Amino acid sequence: MIAIVDYDAGNIKSVGNALSRLGAEYVLTDSAAEIEAADKVILPGVGNAAEAVASLRAKCLDKFVRSLRKPVLGICAGMQIMCRHSEEGDASCLGIFDCNVLRFNVSNDAKVPHMGWNAISNLDSGLFKGMKGGCCMYFVHSYYPQLCCDTIATCRHGGTIFSAALRYENFYGTQFHPEKSGEAGEMILRNFLAL
Repeated sequence: MIAIVDYDAGNIKSVGNALSRLGAEYVLTDSAAEIEAADKVILPGVGNAAEAVASLRAKCLDKFVRSLRKPVLGICAGMQIMCRHSEEGDASCLGIFDCNVLRFNVSNDAKVPHMGWNAISNLDSGLFKGMKGGCCMYFVHSYYPQLCCDTIATCRHGGTIFSAALRYENFYGTQFHPEKSGEAGEMILRNFLAL
């Protein structure tokens, strides 16, 4: 059973639909007991990082999520709130990943938000089993996690190279949306389910 954490962040339906296509059972919940009983946990997210982490704290789930020892996958804002700090709303986040989240600078070659398909490289995790660098994923974001010791995949937008995916122990994160990234994204979700 997969627990999708309900903390008032967007994109919950598309994550649930992707899991259903893979034949995975899931529950949408903000109950610590249900999350604890699950085999794996997903923190989905579309929206403002400051509001997302505030909602997680209001539900008393911030410290609980940090204490989990099962595979946890943060998607987009769900990954960003697992970093140390986000410039979006000057948010102090969970501090699981050893990096900060910064805003893209607008330039001729880097429109903000970064939206659409983009190649990921430097794949370094079982999350990418069976995949090669250069596969394209779907991104929608104006803020990005810095490169750091937890980086397991990179992406370039304009002149900025950023962490497309992160891992620390049992915690994983993707800045892109695997649930919207076709067959390659489905493979990532399958690999997560197999961890």
